[in-house]
Amino acid sequence: MESSPPLAGPFALGTFSAGSGPAFPGLLRGDRVLDLSGRAPSVRALLERWDEMLPLLLDAAETAEEGWSPLAELRVHAPVEPRQILQSGANYRTHVIDLAVAHEPPGGRPAERVRAETAAMMDRRAAEDQPYVFIGLPSSVTGPYDDVVIPSWCAKPDWELELAAVIGRRAYRVDRDEALDHVAAYTMANDVTARELVFRRDMPEIGTDWLRAKNAPTFTPLGPYLVPAAFVDPGDLQVTLKVNGQVMQDESTKDMIFDVARLVSYVSQTVELLPGDLVLTGSPAGNGLHHGRLLRAGDVMEGTITGLGTQRNECRDER
Repeated sequence: MESSPPLAGPFALGTFSAGSGPAFPGLLRGDRVLDLSGRAPSVRALLERWDEMLPLLLDAAETAEEGWSPLAELRVHAPVEPRQILQSGANYRTHVIDLAVAHEPPGGRPAERVRAETAAMMDRRAAEDQPYVFIGLPSSVTGPYDDVVIPSWCAKPDWELELAAVIGRRAYRVDRDEALDHVAAYTMANDVTARELVFRRDMPEIGTDWLRAKNAPTFTPLGPYLVPAAFVDPGDLQVTLKVNGQVMQDESTKDMIFDVARLVSYVSQTVELLPGDLVLTGSPAGNGLHHGRLLRAGDVMEGTITGLGTQRNECRDER
């Protein structure tokens, strides 16, 4: 695998293990990891004390002399175990337009009409200030280098690399201008989707089925690391995903309809967000449905977001 692009800032956090040993929270600086288990039992526990811990972590990154291990000797797990995952749908203009064209039935509206009507719909959404958010399950999370297992019932598995905001301060009914104060860090998540199950053909009145479409085990590769929000500008990051070396997604977060602050604020009006929770910000353009090429066993997905590292997952058929 090619070397990863540099991480933003002087350090990142992750969850690691050595050999068959237990997983531990670690501070990554360069190619070394500092064991933080003496300070907290997990990364989520660090996030629960984020205001207190951040200056201590900055100091440890600069001054700690003992407790370091080579990254190459460690296994990298999903960086945090979230209690809640909130996922934003239809939040990138180009992605929504592409999906609308792809889902138009044969003999339906001309593509240019679909594009124009979809663009108008997104302009209305932005003006009405109403993001679309649904719930994901933590049981779908897997590590940044673990296999993605395609269930036997999944006919059209697709990729969706996304920026994820990681909560560090409880957030309930926060205003937009305060929302980013509750974000401790950023990471990336690949929101793998069984595309054929998104819409319930047997119950069109109810609509989408996010349970089966999004939440199979391993359908949310997460990480590799959490990069503190102080080092990241979430409004100007490049989201890139390759399948077998071919670039499929390559879009800036500038294409979002609703930014991170708006999404966190919106979710918090209903849900009390807790430290370690994830707010996924939606998929940029370039999914498999757009390319006419969906995931198969043996495919390798490699995702990067500016300053957040690289994840690499091979697809495997459960059969």
